[in-house]
Amino acid sequence: MKTSTKQSKIPGGLEPEELTGRRARAERLSGEGGVNLGLRLKAARRSRNWTLEEASLRTGVARSTLSKIESNSMSPTFDILQRIARGFELDIVEFFDVSPHTQPVGRRTITRKGTGRPFFSEHYQHELLCTELVHKKLLPFRARIVARERDPNSGWVRHDGEEFLFVLSGTVAVLTELYEPAILEAGDSIYFDSQMGHAVVSVSEADAEVLWVCSDMEGVE
Repeated sequence: MKTSTKQSKIPGGLEPEELTGRRARAERLSGEGGVNLGLRLKAARRSRNWTLEEASLRTGVARSTLSKIESNSMSPTFDILQRIARGFELDIVEFFDVSPHTQPVGRRTITRKGTGRPFFSEHYQHELLCTELVHKKLLPFRARIVARERDPNSGWVRHDGEEFLFVLSGTVAVLTELYEPAILEAGDSIYFDSQMGHAVVSVSEADAEVLWVCSDMEGVE
């Protein structure tokens, strides 16, 4: 009997080597912008003379998780990065941008196609937009939704503020703790309270892409 050498697909339809490649991209925290997130986090912590234990207490992120992020052996989820930013009293984009910032009246910035700050995690591939401006009231980003199901062990994402999501391509399911899943196709949009537990997964054959805008990221649980 002929033995097939082709590896079987994992749930979600991804080949093992494809998933491995995505995880490798997720761990490449510097993305295309050349920013080393682990070094940025370590420098921010040391500038405050905080131990990992103290940083953990201030951010609500486990000491072991912070250590792995600093050593670039783990890619934080966007939710964890939000927690870290709040605990360090920083704007989330300050972990990615190296240019000086000023805040004159009438601020404006333009992000050309493909020039946003990349941020990869296992479930999402974000492109942060308009990062030249810090302390914005809105956080816009484009995201490729890689996840095909919500991890029941990770819990719901929830934080202060509100969110707007517009589907650019593919189909997503917006999962919330209070409503039935909302299936959105290209051109559809949703606006919801961020304090309600939520998650977004792709339900199309190809990864879906969305425009995501969040307000008031403070108060992340």
